[in-house]
Amino acid sequence: MAELLLATNNKGKIREYRELLSGCGFELVTPAGRGIDIAIAETGETFGENAAIKARAFAAASGLPALADDSGLEVDALDGAPGVLSARYAGEGASDTERNALLLENLRHVPLPRRTARFRCVIAIAEPSGGIHLTDGVIEGLISLAPRGTSGFGYDPIFYLPERHLTIAELEPAEKNRISHRAAAAVKACLILCRLSAENNKER
Repeated sequence: MAELLLATNNKGKIREYRELLSGCGFELVTPAGRGIDIAIAETGETFGENAAIKARAFAAASGLPALADDSGLEVDALDGAPGVLSARYAGEGASDTERNALLLENLRHVPLPRRTARFRCVIAIAEPSGGIHLTDGVIEGLISLAPRGTSGFGYDPIFYLPERHLTIAELEPAEKNRISHRAAAAVKACLILCRLSAENNKER
């Protein structure tokens, strides 16, 4: 089976993508597993630009098709922040707990109904030949008043789903992988991967 390089060493993302992309025609491998250690400057102004930068860099470094995503939280009361700076919202090296605490502090005077937000994910699949494919996914919700739940990672403990009365961190992993922004983007990405796999098999 052909290999697809996941352009991340984030254990949470790797775990989710192994589930989300199973059956898409590729064996998923990681940079750590292939001895690839490169630093990527995420200089794009959009999630799509950053995902493409990462995917192209890892495809060039490995000679394999590479999949990267860029995702983050957009809070309406903060004019769309933290957006593409979601991972660096509390500064380089800050923990998930520190990022969540800063966001809640910045929303302390905003009532729950006005704390509308969304998780957005853009996936880029880069081919070694230079081709690039983008997919996206979104999930809408609210920023909770306090963290709840121990599942998931990132901003999951403060992203509240009103229709379920739960934060994403309170969902079972299987449920999260069914409804998340990353899941929505991955469903579309899987269709692209299946097509690329079929094309690769014809060329053999």
